[in-house]
Amino acid sequence: MKYTINLITIITFAFFTQACTKTEEKKPNIILIMADDLGYGELSCYGSPTVKTPNIDKLASQGVRFTDFHSNGPVCSPTRAALMTGKYQQRTGVEGVITAANHRHVGLSLNEITLAEELKSHGYSCGMYGKWHLGYAKEFNPSFQGFDHFVGFVSGNIDYHSHIDQEGYLDWWNDTIINNEKGYTTDLITKYGVEFIKNNNPNKTGKPFFLYLPQEAPHYPIQGRNDAPVRKEGSKKYIRKVANDSVPIIYTEMIETMDEGVGDIMKTLTLEGLDENTIVIFCSDNGAAGNRGDNGVLRDSKGSVYEGGHRVPGIVWYPGKIRAGTVCNTPVIGMDFFPTLLDFAGGKPSAENTDGVSLKNMMLNGTELPERDLFWSFGNKNAIRSGEWKLVIIKNDENTSVELFNLEADLSEKNDLSAAEPEITKDLLQKLENWGNEVRVGVTSISN
Repeated sequence: MKYTINLITIITFAFFTQACTKTEEKKPNIILIMADDLGYGELSCYGSPTVKTPNIDKLASQGVRFTDFHSNGPVCSPTRAALMTGKYQQRTGVEGVITAANHRHVGLSLNEITLAEELKSHGYSCGMYGKWHLGYAKEFNPSFQGFDHFVGFVSGNIDYHSHIDQEGYLDWWNDTIINNEKGYTTDLITKYGVEFIKNNNPNKTGKPFFLYLPQEAPHYPIQGRNDAPVRKEGSKKYIRKVANDSVPIIYTEMIETMDEGVGDIMKTLTLEGLDENTIVIFCSDNGAAGNRGDNGVLRDSKGSVYEGGHRVPGIVWYPGKIRAGTVCNTPVIGMDFFPTLLDFAGGKPSAENTDGVSLKNMMLNGTELPERDLFWSFGNKNAIRSGEWKLVIIKNDENTSVELFNLEADLSEKNDLSAAEPEITKDLLQKLENWGNEVRVGVTSISN
C-alpha cells in the first residue's frame, strides 16, 4: 500500500510538473497597435485635457506607460521599416517617406527579415489590418513579408471613406488584390482585428497569433465616421473642403474613434478567454503634425528631430506579468519591439545588424537596460541622444546649426548648451558622424 501511494504521488507530481512547464512555456499572443501622427500630448493618460481615451488609458493603468518612448523616425515609412526589421531604418534604405507621387515602384526589400516572418518561424499566425506604407507595388505587399492575411492600404494615407490615395488611386487591398469595400477606415481595421482574434484563437488552432493593427488615425484627411468623402478616383484634388473651425472637433473624434476600436479589441480578448496570455502594445509612428496636433511641452512636430518629432506615447499591457500602473522613464525606441517580442516568443533575431534591444527583463523584472546612444536622421536633420544629453544638427546650404540640450533639465529643448559644453558637443558630433557612416554602408536610400 505504501508503495502504491508513493507511486501515485510520483505520477501525480510528474503530471502537474509537466502541466506547469507547458503553461510556463506557452507563447503569448501579440497585438501591436500603432497610431498615425498621434502626438505626445493627445491621450488623456499623457495629459490631454480635451481628448477622452478611456480604453487606451486602461491599458496604461494596467500595464507600463513609457514617458521616454521614441519612434525611429519623425515620419511614417522610416519608423515602419525599423519596426518591421529591428534595425535603424538607414540600414534598410528606407530613410524617407515612400511617397505616392514619386516612389510607387520601390519599397522595403524582400531580403529583409520582418517581425512577422520571425514570429511565423516560431509558430505564430500573423495578420495585418491597416496601413503598410513600405511599398506600393504588389511585390512589396505585406502578404510577401510574413503576414498570412492582410486587409488595408499601402500608401501614406487614404480617404477614410472612398479609400483613394493622394494621387487618385484606389488603395484598399485584400491580400494582393485591390478590392474596395464600404466602411470608415478605422472601423474596418477594428472589424478585421476582431475577426482575426476569433478565427485564430489559440484554444482552437493550437497556435499563438501576432496581430498588427497600424491605424490611419489621426493622420489627414480630417474625416469623422459620418463625414462625406473628400477624394475620388482619378483625381489628385479634394472634392470638398473641411471648414477650419471644424478641424479640431473632427480631429478629436478621430482619436476617440480609434480608442473605441481599442476597446472592442480588448473586449474580444476577454470574450475569447485570451486576456491572460496576450501582450498588447500601443504606440505612435511619429509626433503630431504641427498644424493640428498636440505634442505637449515638446518642441516642434512631425518631420523634426527635436523631441516633438519622435517622442510619442508608448504603452505595453501584459496582465499578471507586467506590474499594473508601472511608469518607465528609460529611453526606448520602436525598433526595440522586434527583439522584445521575439524574446517573449522564445527566440532571437536571425538577421545581422539588429539594433534594437529586448525590453522583456526590464518590463518584467525592472532590470536596467545597457547604456546606449540613440540616433535620428531625416533629410538634413540629425540627432543623437546620450544619457541626459541630446545634440541636434541641421545642415542648410547657408549654414549648419549645432545645438546641445540637457533633457533632464530642459525637456522642451529651449536652452542650447553647445557653447557652454564644447567637449560634450564635440564627442556627440563625432559619435553621430561615425554612426551615420556605419549604418549607410552599401545602402541605396529612399530619402526626402
